[in-house]
Amino acid sequence: MQHELILRGARIIDPSQNHDGLADVAFSNGLVSGFGRNLPAGEGTEVREMNGAIVTPGLIDLHTHVYWGGTSLGIDADEFCRLSGVTTSVDTGSAGPGNFPGFRKHVIERAEARILAYLHVSFAGIYGFSKTVMVGESQDMRLMAPREAVAVAEANRDVIIGIKVRVGAHASGTQGTAPLEIALQVAEETGLPLMAHIDEPPPSYEAVLAMLRPGDVLTHAFRPFPNSPVTAQGAVKLAVREARARGILFDIGHGKGSFAFKTARAMLAGGFLPDTISSDVHALCIDGPAFDQVTTMSKMLCLGMSLTEVIAASTVNAAVALQRMEYGSLRVGSLGDATVLAVREGAFDYVDVLGEHMTGDRRITSEGVVLRGRWWHPVE
Repeated sequence: MQHELILRGARIIDPSQNHDGLADVAFSNGLVSGFGRNLPAGEGTEVREMNGAIVTPGLIDLHTHVYWGGTSLGIDADEFCRLSGVTTSVDTGSAGPGNFPGFRKHVIERAEARILAYLHVSFAGIYGFSKTVMVGESQDMRLMAPREAVAVAEANRDVIIGIKVRVGAHASGTQGTAPLEIALQVAEETGLPLMAHIDEPPPSYEAVLAMLRPGDVLTHAFRPFPNSPVTAQGAVKLAVREARARGILFDIGHGKGSFAFKTARAMLAGGFLPDTISSDVHALCIDGPAFDQVTTMSKMLCLGMSLTEVIAASTVNAAVALQRMEYGSLRVGSLGDATVLAVREGAFDYVDVLGEHMTGDRRITSEGVVLRGRWWHPVE
């Protein structure tokens, strides 16, 4: 097989292969077609010299809102992905069974970047979330649509990878865990994992964890008080550790109100790293405090995670959560997606959802993207 594209001489960090070192990676027919040193280039092969730049599997942002034009939260997936090095945006419940066909036809199928989705169990997804209107879609149990959700999930298994539900005072009012109970039934019926949003009580952080199954994802896992995963003394709560031992996955889901430096410092000090790092980027946080995926990764890097751990949490670990191991890897035969990164040194200002500022000594930036085996960004 002749390679169509080779990234030559990169520092490849691919946690799926426990690899961190100089190598080439090649692409053909939309897949990774070669990995190693001095890969041969044919007459028609495009070769890009990386000169030691960092190349990783294509970044996966496990929590985004990219139903642009369909919900008030939606951002443009392609623009976001080009700027932040993300090759796969996972939309988390912007659409429910009542409006998913429009999301698929007008956004997912038209976008160049990959978009996968958690289908919301609420009929219209997250429909009432803006700067002036805040209506929690899980507050009204009449909107829960389990039958329709099962039918839509079954009909769109190529792009729907799980079920989404939002619980908490903002999302579900006084309904407690009732929306979660319905969403879990949909997840069981379809055999799909579930992602649960948690905000302020009710229900409690612990009550939600107790209901989740191995492979399910708790997003906003490093949120501030109330419903923080750490005690007032800064210890990781026992229920949190027990949930991880059962196989529950913990996702950052930064967003507008769901990530605090104080919580993250305590979790990392307790040896509890997130399974996945995601931005929860949407129209109300893309200009801060979340900004994008590489900024969220940079925050975790400056808080103490290693570069390899940060990359794993945005590639192979996310692939595990998706249950699609062809994502998040540069093994031969994997999807032909890669991200070129740089780690800048200096003094960089970061802010969390509570307004706390932190000066970090490093910033991860996106320098280029390979999508479906072709150089996608920046356009030259």
